Amino acid sequence: MQAKTIKLIKDQHRGQEILKLEFEYDKLLIEKVKALGCKWSQSKKCWYVENTQTTYKRIIGFFKGIAWVDATALFEGKKPIEKRLDQPEDDKAPKPSVSKIVLPQEYMDKLKRKRYSESTIKTYCSLFKHYMAYLSPIKIEQATQQDIHGYIDYIVTKRKLAPSSQNQIINAIKFYYENVLGWEKQFVEIDRPRKSKELPHVLSENQIQDILKSTKNLKHKTILGLLYSAGLRNGELINLRLEDILWDQNLIMVRGGKGKKDRTTLLAHSMKIVLKKYLEDYKPQYWVIEGSNRKQYSQGSVRKIFTNSCKTAQIVGHYRVHDLRHSFATHLIEKGINLRYVQELLGHGSSKTTEIYTHVAKTKFNEIKSPLDEIFGK
Repeated sequence: MQAKTIKLIKDQHRGQEILKLEFEYDKLLIEKVKALGCKWSQSKKCWYVENTQTTYKRIIGFFKGIAWVDATALFEGKKPIEKRLDQPEDDKAPKPSVSKIVLPQEYMDKLKRKRYSESTIKTYCSLFKHYMAYLSPIKIEQATQQDIHGYIDYIVTKRKLAPSSQNQIINAIKFYYENVLGWEKQFVEIDRPRKSKELPHVLSENQIQDILKSTKNLKHKTILGLLYSAGLRNGELINLRLEDILWDQNLIMVRGGKGKKDRTTLLAHSMKIVLKKYLEDYKPQYWVIEGSNRKQYSQGSVRKIFTNSCKTAQIVGHYRVHDLRHSFATHLIEKGINLRYVQELLGHGSSKTTEIYTHVAKTKFNEIKSPLDEIFGK
């Protein structure tokens, strides 16, 4: 099969510097050049695009794996200079504050139309603003592969962000180019970090007891108790409505959890007593956990409550709210609960996700003796 070729030629059109894209008639290439933002000139009988300092690299990246781009006419047979003409010599030019960055409205609108969660929308918008600030004064639609990779290198080597954060940033960037601008995935090729194999942090049952006992505020105790006893995520807890508590069935309905999935989880008997007392005293009207103004509680407030309770209980080590969910799953497995049931309670789509808790459960090690104990006869 003959390779497709696109020839780039400098020209002027209506007083503007342009690049003409010349190629033999091909329906696929026509669709691609349209997606690139090219226009058809009836007078010149060709497709063209404005010739900026980044156009060449953008075209090269866009058609990678699709067609051969012949740019010999641009550089008279010489290799193009790789250095950006609009990049400061010392790369230390002041960048605009993230708070002053104006996010493209279509970015947020597209996230909402695709029914991303409020939490994801907030995260993506924040991450993309940081990317825009880094890229400035370069326009985001003029970014090249080199620009994007430069930003990823920056967050990895300079900011030293975790692989999970790196993945979120990549997703936020790709969403704009692929979903908002409709660019081909071949253009936005970004290396993903290797998946880490860290085991979840798990609190012991005694530590859970210490945390709950040291939490004197009834509302705070209810929050931490629900998180642990039902294996809830932080966002799932604050989204609980009064009608989601299924008292007669000893269940809690979790609506629109991660991946927009509904599920039911446990309502512990001991938790029912605490929860009823909380409802009598605080009288929430819609959400199970409400702020002082009757609005939905914040995840940040939940994190503060957990941190303060850990300090009061003198828990050694760094734990997060999500570790209560890890502890819930691990303790169930240690008690011999079938992995499939634990998977359903957690709302995991795959049993492989749940299997990680078998690596931290103590059950399989209880009957194993260290060789040292055998040596000393213990």
